[in-house]
Amino acid sequence: MRPPDYFGDLLVYQDERKLFTLIGIIVAAAVLLLLQINAARSGEPGPLVWAGSTVVAFVEELTSAVVGGVRDAGGTVLSVPQLGRENSTLRSENGRLQSENARLQELLAASASQAAIAPVVDEYPNGVEARVIGFPPENESRTVTIDRGSRAGIKPDDGVVAPSGVVGRIAEVGPFSSTVLLITDYTSRIPAIVERGRWWGIAQGNLTSVRMQYVSQDANLRTGDVVVTGNGRSFNSGIPIGTIVAVDRNDAALYQTAVLRPAVALGALDRVVVLSK
Repeated sequence: MRPPDYFGDLLVYQDERKLFTLIGIIVAAAVLLLLQINAARSGEPGPLVWAGSTVVAFVEELTSAVVGGVRDAGGTVLSVPQLGRENSTLRSENGRLQSENARLQELLAASASQAAIAPVVDEYPNGVEARVIGFPPENESRTVTIDRGSRAGIKPDDGVVAPSGVVGRIAEVGPFSSTVLLITDYTSRIPAIVERGRWWGIAQGNLTSVRMQYVSQDANLRTGDVVVTGNGRSFNSGIPIGTIVAVDRNDAALYQTAVLRPAVALGALDRVVVLSK
């Protein structure tokens, strides 16, 4: 019995596959040819024309995308210096606008302050309008500096007021500036009257507040009572000093004391009027 020839069978198998492949190609070509002939007879594009057109269109789209990308990249590279210059210009313009805005805000605040002090200037035509230009470092004393001095007719002990009431009195005078001792300083003392009942006392500074001392025990003081100046060395009567926020009544003492909230926001002073007596 002859042994099987595997190598020969393999060759025969491969020859058969090639033959079938060739037959398939011939059949497919024949089908395409028939389709193309039918399409030509009907005046429509055949499968070969459609396939060729599709390939050409794809190649054109790909080429356009590549060329466009290269063109855009080149344009971006060329525009980098211009963008840098424009960015620098915008930063400069932004800085200028910020400075201009700060200047306008300052002018607006100055205008509002000027409008607020105008009624006080009208009320005291002999007064000297001044602007607060300095505060003591570390608040070692309750004083401020104003931009008017002896050249403007200011003298020691002249009273100083703001739109809402008493600020203090002149403590020191120079040719072009003066120091104002605020009513909250420990050394400040002003004759004071409770407006509602006309009770007398002395308003003395207590750093952040004012204490009205030596008020008679008979005085029926109440929270919310308004305290004004009495006629004295620096002020005429009737100028607001502050409002009572607490009453310290000790029946064993000869007098009672009231704590006042100053009528003027002394930490936000801008323009004041100095009252010459």
